[in-house]
Amino acid sequence: MECARPAERSDVGRIVELAQQLRDELRPMRGGEVWFQRDARTDPLVAAYTDLLDDPDALLAVGTIDDVVLGFAAARIETLHDGAPIGVVTDLFVEPEARGVGVGEALVDLVVEFCVTRGCTGIDATALPGHRAAKNFFEGHGFTARSLVMHRTLHARPDSA
Repeated sequence: MECARPAERSDVGRIVELAQQLRDELRPMRGGEVWFQRDARTDPLVAAYTDLLDDPDALLAVGTIDDVVLGFAAARIETLHDGAPIGVVTDLFVEPEARGVGVGEALVDLVVEFCVTRGCTGIDATALPGHRAAKNFFEGHGFTARSLVMHRTLHARPDSA
């Protein structure tokens, strides 16, 4: 049976494995390299995810089937200019073989519950352009686009002598 629960310290090693799969999947996609350089957690990943366990404004969760960890999610609470809290999904990944059976849904439900209990006015999550599965997943759980980030890659000019 699939479920989600807050992560424990003993889960961090598995979360790091899943985070590497997330990087490997997203980095080659359109927008993925900028996502990797700007938004992906920095090494060492063990420390990055362990720190979330001690952050009262963050949730690190794992998704399981029969107690086997097959996915994870991370979210944080940010404060808007007017002082209202908003939830931000920073990581969400389920192993490809475990997609479509409820693990991701259980993780999103736990993130939503966390954000509701913290009084958030909403929740933001990012999907890379062209990652139709992620966009459809979030839309299927009540998320709608509120902003599009436009990007132009600039190539460094060679040094002039």
